[in-house]
Amino acid sequence: MKPILVAGATGNVGAQVVTQLRARDIPVRALSRNPPPDGVRGDLARPDTIAPALDGVDTAFLMLAGSAEALVPTVSLLGEHVKRVVFLSSGAVDDSLPEQDNPIGAWHRIVEEAIEAAGVEWTFLRPHGFAANTLGWAPAIRADGVVRGAYGEASMPLIHERDIAAVAVEALTGSGHAEAKYVVTGTRPLTQIEQVRIIGEAAGRPARWEEIPLEAAREALLAKMPDFIVDTMLAGMRGLTEEPSEVTTTVQDVTGRPALDFEVWAADHAADFQ
Repeated sequence: MKPILVAGATGNVGAQVVTQLRARDIPVRALSRNPPPDGVRGDLARPDTIAPALDGVDTAFLMLAGSAEALVPTVSLLGEHVKRVVFLSSGAVDDSLPEQDNPIGAWHRIVEEAIEAAGVEWTFLRPHGFAANTLGWAPAIRADGVVRGAYGEASMPLIHERDIAAVAVEALTGSGHAEAKYVVTGTRPLTQIEQVRIIGEAAGRPARWEEIPLEAAREALLAKMPDFIVDTMLAGMRGLTEEPSEVTTTVQDVTGRPALDFEVWAADHAADFQ
């Protein structure tokens, strides 16, 4: 059996893809800039570092790492070697738009288009809210149990990285997934207020949300990421206070089991918040 190349093998989703493939006794070539001991070193923005990892590989799991434009040459290289690519895209991509109006969606669509042009069999995974994004609250919860931000009533069905990986593994190893664009979500919408409470209960540390003025929340986020990303995120959160993002049955449909509740994710990561 040929190994499956897993890019981003040390990330939240990539590590789960590696684990779940190996649980099925499927050989894996784990690729990362800082690989595990049994992995291979490579930078998706530098195709010359990826080429050695492609020997004997015909299936690859790919994710965006850094600039979308920098990933395009790597996608072209993959097209010369592999037959199937499963790409971790984004729920921000909107197929109804001739041109993406969301920067995150635009970045991922650039890579999607490159994959489509590469002549490989492809599957796109388009998750909305990642449960793992709430790990950014860990310092605050460990400090005083108070998460401060804007739009606490923003509601979304956060998805466990185990579920994203489970769908990816089916697409990497099974049939019937060619040209599928899988929108993957968790089981139900939860407000940010509810998310904080659930995390606190799992960690055994009372935790609560504190609403702060929008500008203060924006300033705090600007310390971590560029302004256009911050403004896109905050605009999205504002919209989610009025209309939660959709819930899909993709995990159930593709894997044959229900998606995992956010409570399961919180229990799995309780130590991160203690």
